[in-house]
Parts: sequence; C-alpha cells; structure tokens
Amino acid sequence: MEGYGAYGANAYTPYFAANNLALLNRGVVMAYAHIRGGGEKGYEWHLAGKKTTKPNTWKDFNACAEWLIENKYTSSDKFGISGASAGGILIGRAITERPDLYKVAIPKVGALNMMRMGFSPGGPVNIPEFGTVEIEEEFKALLEMDAYQHIQKGVKYPAQLITTGFNDPRVPSYNSAKFAAKMQNENGSQNPVFLDVDYSAGHFGGSTMDEYFAQIAKEYAFLLWQCGDTEFQK
Repeated sequence: MEGYGAYGANAYTPYFAANNLALLNRGVVMAYAHIRGGGEKGYEWHLAGKKTTKPNTWKDFNACAEWLIENKYTSSDKFGISGASAGGILIGRAITERPDLYKVAIPKVGALNMMRMGFSPGGPVNIPEFGTVEIEEEFKALLEMDAYQHIQKGVKYPAQLITTGFNDPRVPSYNSAKFAAKMQNENGSQNPVFLDVDYSAGHFGGSTMDEYFAQIAKEYAFLLWQCGDTEFQK
C-alpha cells in the first residue's frame, strides 16, 4: 500500500504504471490510500490532515491497512508500505503508532525528523503546510508528526529499507540517517533495518532511467524477500 497525504496533492490519481507489472505478475495486491492531507476529496480533505490535524493522515492509512487485513486482501506478515518525501511522515508515523500492522516499510527520501525540518535549507517554505517550532501549538503538532521522536526502545518494528539521496535539497539526508540509526538501536524485532544512501542523487534518486529501474528493483526485491517470496530468500 502506498500513500502521501500532504499539500492537498492528488498523488495517486489513476494511471498506467508499467513498473508495477513486476509485482502484479507475482500476485501482489497493490492499494493506494487517499488519506486526509491529500486533495483527492477536495480542499477540506487537505485541511483535515495539515498541521494540528496531521495525525489524521497516518490514522487514515492505518485504518485502510486494518480494512485490507480484515477483508483478507493481505495479512500483517505480508503487508508492505511505502511513501516518499512528505509521505515519509506518513510511513514513519504509521509504523511507530501501529508496528503490528506491517511486515515491511519503505520510506523514500522521507521527512522523518520534522522537528528539525524548519532549520534545513528547504524547510521554511514548508511551514505553511506543517508548522513552525516558534509557535507552541505548531511545535506540538511537529512533535506529533516526527517519526524519529516516536521510536520506542524494545518495540518490534517492521523490516525497513530507508532511502535517501545525499545531495537532496528538499529533505536532508540526516532525516533518514537519524531515523535509521535510532531504529537500528531501539528496534526490538529481528527484522532488518537498512539505510540506502545514493551519494550521487538528490530528491527521488538518480537522473537516468537505468538508475531509476535499479532503485525500483532494489525496493521490490526487499519487499518480496521480507514478505516470504520463495525466489527472493537468502
């Protein structure tokens, strides 16, 4: 399942994605969550997942996961999720609030340390969407959406492939690095937590199609390995 839920963006309107065939042909069920914070259901839908209402974003996502499990589309031991950029808030908080729902999480170039984002080069332009630490109410909202701050020692978290581009001007690599380091140290499960750094890339990976396909293949392989596909075991 994938999601985004920010800026009022219609991130998952219907389109044909040829790269998804690699998963669909293996029997993988793919779901796209139109969660609050996005724009799929209009302006009010965006406002219902912004700043102090941001928790609705990952609560909607987790509710979608529960529905898919209850209706037998998947199970928690075969459930993978991903989201990119501001979708990192979503994925990071989905697994720190409900780690029991998922087997694999892939936050890509994700905003995983929102308390510090306003101090990054590209951070100030995001204040209208997420808030600022200089206003008490918005400080509390940023703390609530900060996945790094919600990692708890000994909790059994899903397997994770955390990706970042070292030259990313929009979400600095330290977001992913801090989150990965703390997750590796505190995680109570035996599930692997990998930090994948592309030292030649910026936001969303390399610039060539070969680099793009290599990154997608890496993510798909990790998902299939951790969800038990027999052809992807060690």
